[in-house]
Amino acid sequence: MLPLVVRLERAAPPTRTDALEAAAIAVLRLLTDERADAEWADAIAQWGGHRIRKVVRRARGAEWVRAEALAGITVGRGTAQVRVFPPIPLDEWPRDLARLQVSGTELADLEPPTAPEPGTPVLWLSPHQPMTAGKAMAQVGHAAQLGWWASADEDRARWLAAGLPLAVRRADERTWATAIAAELPLVRDGGFTEVEPGAQTAIADLPWLR
Repeated sequence: MLPLVVRLERAAPPTRTDALEAAAIAVLRLLTDERADAEWADAIAQWGGHRIRKVVRRARGAEWVRAEALAGITVGRGTAQVRVFPPIPLDEWPRDLARLQVSGTELADLEPPTAPEPGTPVLWLSPHQPMTAGKAMAQVGHAAQLGWWASADEDRARWLAAGLPLAVRRADERTWATAIAAELPLVRDGGFTEVEPGAQTAIADLPWLR
């Protein structure tokens, strides 16, 4: 299981879209970090060979400081900070992660997000599946990973060199149907929380995959 922790301070919570985009980028940063081919290689290979589950927890204050002391990668995106850790079975999580809250993580945008710039990789969330912010963060992280796996080496290299730009948006009905028809990388949820098993939750709409 892949742990993701979002920093959620009472006085200054992140916006929803910033947190979603930070989570997706964090997963990509983990996959492209030099440690993914070294000390994290076995853990990532074992996790990738099974259900690639992700769990998002939240931390504030001293909890966040303790989480940052553990091996991982912190990604900042606008108002959001998300830290990703190498995969580990849930029953082996270090205490400073296991004690963090997981359920009910909800965030809001102060204003509707603008349309992505043309040519930007977009992770679309389904218009049919209401999800908490924590659940949606896991889904877009999963979509980003599927998109990365589906990309050719040269496309991965260009994306990485550009800084892994991406946007996360909730699709309207037409956009979602078009993305489904294009057979882009699609997340079908395992149904462990919030949605039914097999629910279609997110799509990686990467320009080079169309």
